[in-house]
Amino acid sequence: MAVLDRGGRYALRIKDSDAAARKSFHGLNWYPADPHFSVEAQWIPYTPPHVEKIPTIIGTTLDLPSPGVAEFMLGETTYRLEPVLESPGARTLFFILRDETGKDATYETARFLHTGFPNNGLDKPGTLILDFNRLENPPCAYTAYATCPLPPEKNRLPVAIEAGEKRYAP
Repeated sequence: MAVLDRGGRYALRIKDSDAAARKSFHGLNWYPADPHFSVEAQWIPYTPPHVEKIPTIIGTTLDLPSPGVAEFMLGETTYRLEPVLESPGARTLFFILRDETGKDATYETARFLHTGFPNNGLDKPGTLILDFNRLENPPCAYTAYATCPLPPEKNRLPVAIEAGEKRYAP
């Protein structure tokens, strides 16, 4: 079991080894890895970093620091995604996003991507790799009892990213 802080509201997460959903779990479904969905992004730091208000599925808001924005191309189009840091000692960037595949192939609410920090650190321009083949479903894709963060409006992409984890079908 674990205690979770969700915007000043606390939840207790209990895992049951004998739960029916766990016993009937039959694996995850992923798109085949595609090198076109592993892209180099330009890192544009915020000076100073700011706090992003991240909505959650339970109606609360998380105030998480956002150190900058990743700008990248898919095909001929440039997009931007803003990551947050999940904790003061975070060693990865956390991207909460939604794309057009949520309409029919992936979890409709959001998918998550963790990446390493940019090559020059968080406070200087640089580059980083966004490997969308590593997109994952949040816990709320599997249970109604999760308290997942939702993508901010700026991280709702008008493009289908056919990479990463697909929608779970029990």
